[in-house]
Amino acid sequence: MTEFKQTAVLGAGVIGASWTALFLASGRDVAVYDNSPTVEKTVRDYVARAWPTLEGLGLVKGGSQDRVRFCKSAAEAVEGAAFVQENVPERIEIKHALYREIEASLGADAVVATSASGLTLSEMQEGWKEPGRFVLGHPFNPPHLIPLVEIMGNERTAEGVVEAAERFYGAVGKVTIRVNREVPGHVANRLQAAVWREAIHLVKSGVASVEDVDKAMWAGPGLRWAAMGPTMLFHLGAGEGGLAAFCERYTDSFNRWWDDLGVLHLDPAIAETLVAGVTEEANGQTPADLSARRDALIASIQKAMAPLRAN
Repeated sequence: MTEFKQTAVLGAGVIGASWTALFLASGRDVAVYDNSPTVEKTVRDYVARAWPTLEGLGLVKGGSQDRVRFCKSAAEAVEGAAFVQENVPERIEIKHALYREIEASLGADAVVATSASGLTLSEMQEGWKEPGRFVLGHPFNPPHLIPLVEIMGNERTAEGVVEAAERFYGAVGKVTIRVNREVPGHVANRLQAAVWREAIHLVKSGVASVEDVDKAMWAGPGLRWAAMGPTMLFHLGAGEGGLAAFCERYTDSFNRWWDDLGVLHLDPAIAETLVAGVTEEANGQTPADLSARRDALIASIQKAMAPLRAN
């Protein structure tokens, strides 16, 4: 708890507000900067809504919603911060301008992590004179609820910084993976994109409706994937023979399926089809209603799984 006691959040949209809630819950002080004139109300309201969920997940560990302060500049926010989570819009010129503003105000041992999903670490490093304390720390939305953080450093990252980021995220309840090679979208977003591409292909080619493809996921493999990853699940799927037996048994089937997967790009016509399908699936529920339902379901799953994950 004493390590990384002072934190900063730069950019306080949905991602930044969610990080703020999680950092506060863990007992840390949070300095927030965002250029929105309504940032204080927006963030305080978000934290208040998230707090019961954080309590239910056991993530409120001596924390207080009052240990947040709002700063007039990014440089002010990072002064004295041991860990900084950056979440400003994913435009390289905006990120570079922010890094130039804060670099001189950072402590020598401060770690700065970016939530960026679409930009690469190497291109963001160009905004720094000395990028050694800067890493990728990409969450899944909303960060206070979804455990995953993808962490990446490279040859320009100082020794021990990736490990320090892993310690910090572990201390606030996150599950981390390392990205070993730079690719667009990192790891989890690429997996997500691959599944969605085939979901769209199934709809476009008339195999199933938007609602039924979604249902096939949450009522089928999605349940298993919440427990274990696909390779481990297939290892278990062949009994005592494990993955070797599974591959021997199903090689022809998987190759046939892979050869038949759709190759497509999202375009206005496909988007129109998907929007119509998801509107029908929503059946009058607003995005706010659906988001609340999603968060409640995820929190329930997380709570149920926590004792098993601990073993």
